[in-house]
Amino acid sequence: MFLALRELRHARLRFAMIGAIMALIAWLVFLLSGLASGLAADNAGAIQRLPADYLVFQADSRLLLQRSTLPAGAVAEVAAVPGVTAAAPLAQTMATVRRAAGGDQLDAAILAIDPASFLAPPISSGRPLTGAPENGVVVDRKLATQGVALGDTLLLQPSGQPLVVVGFTSGQTYSHAPVIYAPLALWPRLRATAPGAATSGAAPINAVAVRADGEAAGRIAAAVPGVAVASRAEAVQQVPGYQEERGTLLMIQVFLVVIAAFIIAAFFYVLTMQKTAQFGVLKALGASTGFLARDLLGQVLLLTAAGIVLGAALAFGVARLMPGAIPFALTPALVGLYSGVLLAVALGGALLSLRRIATTDALSAIGRVE
Repeated sequence: MFLALRELRHARLRFAMIGAIMALIAWLVFLLSGLASGLAADNAGAIQRLPADYLVFQADSRLLLQRSTLPAGAVAEVAAVPGVTAAAPLAQTMATVRRAAGGDQLDAAILAIDPASFLAPPISSGRPLTGAPENGVVVDRKLATQGVALGDTLLLQPSGQPLVVVGFTSGQTYSHAPVIYAPLALWPRLRATAPGAATSGAAPINAVAVRADGEAAGRIAAAVPGVAVASRAEAVQQVPGYQEERGTLLMIQVFLVVIAAFIIAAFFYVLTMQKTAQFGVLKALGASTGFLARDLLGQVLLLTAAGIVLGAALAFGVARLMPGAIPFALTPALVGLYSGVLLAVALGGALLSLRRIATTDALSAIGRVE
């Protein structure tokens, strides 16, 4: 590291430019990672945060909530399976609501649950569904940015069913729409598509959320006819658009990391070529190939680490300036993961330069010195 540090001080401008390019690459990687994570959470946040181990769907529904239809009695059948510690009904529909006080129509996803079950969302302000009025609902805070406040009445379109906002929750979105949590007793009226539509009888649900041990999935599928059992992670993967969005951004990130590897390899290979004579002199003086290799790797690690730190700082700074409407979620864990990837890529890109150092002959290198 002695020679590496002296060279960094001697050629400050050259290495500052290399470090700046690495910082910009790291910045782009972190920004794309935050956008990918934010889009995923915005699309499937309510399912990701669901406090359940498994979801039970209709067998031929492809694990899609909107395609699954189960009788209300399926909850009791699932709950009776050995190993199941809790089972709760879950009903879902996409909806449009309008504030009774006036304003634009708002898109939302309605999740109907048993207010006393483990599916009740955490409350950030207001009150939970338990003890609320019959038509009381808890909504995601995303609706607050669109003018909805506690105590407001939302009218479900086109039926006109009133919903009173009694509480707010956070991070509960589905298909990029804020979630409205409603009591299951209200579900028949929420399914009605027009004023005066029939709402009597037990309405079917879309899925059963389950808390159970690791072996219960197979037992549920065997004991309850006509169902498919999926883990929460598997259910998230089937949310419409989830895999496509993640796949697109992941491919962009992969290409960016590959480009970073080529840029780093090219920079240090050119520098190594320029210093061939110096390496020859050092080898003639007794410096080993391992000593010179450690010197190069030290430079790569220092520049890459500095670029990562600067890139992360820029990414977090930009995140604070982003409008709330842009889904962005950059966590320290995500930064740590991609920092490790960038460090590995940088070291991999330096291998070409290491080969050049190893094959440098001291006598021929000195002979080229005028």
